[in-house]
Amino acid sequence: MKLFLRRNLPMLLVLLVLFSLITFACIKQEAALPTGSWGLSFPTEGEPSVGNTSNEKLKEYHAAYLGDTSQKVIYLTFDSGYENGCTEKILDVLQKHNVHAAFFLVGNYIEQNPELVRRMVKEGHIVGNHTYHHPDMSKISDREQFRKELESLEELYTQTTGEPMQKYYRPPQGIYSEENLKMADELGYKTVFWSLAYVDWLNDDQPTSEEAFGKLIPRIHNGAVVLLHSTSQTNASILDELLTRWEELGYSFGTIDALFEENQEAPLTA
Repeated sequence: MKLFLRRNLPMLLVLLVLFSLITFACIKQEAALPTGSWGLSFPTEGEPSVGNTSNEKLKEYHAAYLGDTSQKVIYLTFDSGYENGCTEKILDVLQKHNVHAAFFLVGNYIEQNPELVRRMVKEGHIVGNHTYHHPDMSKISDREQFRKELESLEELYTQTTGEPMQKYYRPPQGIYSEENLKMADELGYKTVFWSLAYVDWLNDDQPTSEEAFGKLIPRIHNGAVVLLHSTSQTNASILDELLTRWEELGYSFGTIDALFEENQEAPLTA
């Protein structure tokens, strides 16, 4: 045995080094967040969805996709890339149900619809940052360019409303990288993903009401961060009934500032 070790010691040392490097690479890969589009799976209806990464990992960068799963609370959010004649009706329904949502806006939306933006603020909704130009932010590695996309929208929002923008950020198309999350965090932003959405953004192929309810009712869950697009005619037409049905299931509605306060106070469960 000693003779074998002496003869093969160099090879054994090489194998040991290789094994250590492979192990380190695997650990590093597991620890890193994936780059790409935010995605979900729904293993069990009525239970929280599973995201690309865990809430615990996102929490390191003041990001989240899911709230407290022990509470029957929904966090309602809308992405608004442009105005399609639906937002006023959506705001009317939210006011009827006393629900405060978050609207993630881009530059051209604020420029072209200042009165709607001011109404959102007046009625207690949070206006979040969806970037000025809606680019693929994962391709932006320059910190100054990243900062400009967010701060340009902040400035426009303040000019429009007279108020500072609350620092909640949603990456355009849900495309992100770990470096993006770090940069947003350094700028004081909390990144908001989602745990429930459906294909509602295709103007020429809008889902029927039945198709929408078929996704949004069975898949609702405790702590859900719901993403809807305010451009959707279907969403505008079903929202009153949708909120009513969720309320009948025992859900109440929270705001994303409360979502992050809760996440800071207690460990996340997903």
